[in-house]
Amino acid sequence: MPDRAPQPVDRQLPTDEARHLISLVRDIAQREVAPRAAEEEDAGRFPRELFTLLSESGLLGLPYDAEYGGGDQPYEVYLQVLEELAAARLTVGLGVSVHTLASYALAAYGAKEQQAEHLPAMLGGGLLGAYCLSEPASGSDAASLRTRAVRDGDDWVITGTKAWITHGGIADFYTVMARTGEEGPRGITAFLVPGDAEGLSAAVPEKKMGMKGSPTAQVHLDGVRVPDAKRVGEEGQGFAIALSALDGGRLGIAACAIGLAQAALDEALGYAAERRQFGKPIADFQGLRFMLADMATQIEAGRALYLAAARLRDAGRPFAKQAAMAKLHCSDTAMRVTTDAVQILGGYGYTADFPAERYMREAKVLQIVEGTNQIQRMVIARHLAGPETR
Repeated sequence: MPDRAPQPVDRQLPTDEARHLISLVRDIAQREVAPRAAEEEDAGRFPRELFTLLSESGLLGLPYDAEYGGGDQPYEVYLQVLEELAAARLTVGLGVSVHTLASYALAAYGAKEQQAEHLPAMLGGGLLGAYCLSEPASGSDAASLRTRAVRDGDDWVITGTKAWITHGGIADFYTVMARTGEEGPRGITAFLVPGDAEGLSAAVPEKKMGMKGSPTAQVHLDGVRVPDAKRVGEEGQGFAIALSALDGGRLGIAACAIGLAQAALDEALGYAAERRQFGKPIADFQGLRFMLADMATQIEAGRALYLAAARLRDAGRPFAKQAAMAKLHCSDTAMRVTTDAVQILGGYGYTADFPAERYMREAKVLQIVEGTNQIQRMVIARHLAGPETR
């Protein structure tokens, strides 16, 4: 029987440095991430030591300036790193994406003094970040958030509850959006809150159907006092910062989704080459071959879509519509491909002895996080047809 083992993704990378970077990431993924993924996900264990290794390897600040410890990599390279990590374990790929999202406000809108003080530790000093926008009653309608920051001399006192926070309870810093003024988007300001701030606590992590190794929890801010020096951007600019961050974050989700889908396709290909029925490998049956062909085509289309959006971002051109399209298409693709992978494995696909069922459970959340796919369709439609009439 010919060797049909899946091969590494053939990537078009812009520089030799990027090629070496992908090689490093693949080595870490194969040696340190993938071998423990199933066991640790089943146990609900977050691999903090892996994030320390990623930080030491320069992988937690790739799209940010080298002046502050970043990697100075274009987004098209950073996203392919995420894809490689997510293919090995979604908790790790998504965790890097969330950390990058949490660092964005300070990296893009912070004062030079703030950046010099905080970014080196955030990007390469072993710290882990979390992004706090959603609340129990404010998810898709993020502009209606109720967490409030009140000025008290040179400080701000923040009170409220954030929900669905990845790394909630274990993060070293939180980028928090809080209301400092009027109702609606113009009254929101961004703050950098240390993880050990007095009055900050996290609830018991949510019990989820997938990504059990990645803690998702409510974060409570009970009179948390932060100096004005930790306000990021201007007062009232927080919602604009949040939306700008989410454009890049949606590309991170898209890349993670394609990584997960690629892992599911690789699993299905390997199984189909080995499993024999009616005297030949099941990969020789046309119905299954067509499924594999469709899976691979959807993955390639998704990869091309997120890379096209990333290249727009790297060129300084508008990319919000394309980011929404990429997040929508890639996460829907991950759901379809992982479902088909379970089907190809048959009964084995429904057992925890094989990773296909875990991939399927994990894929679902990618259609929800950082704006549900219904919200992505609204964003795309607004770019095409303008705002909805009131």
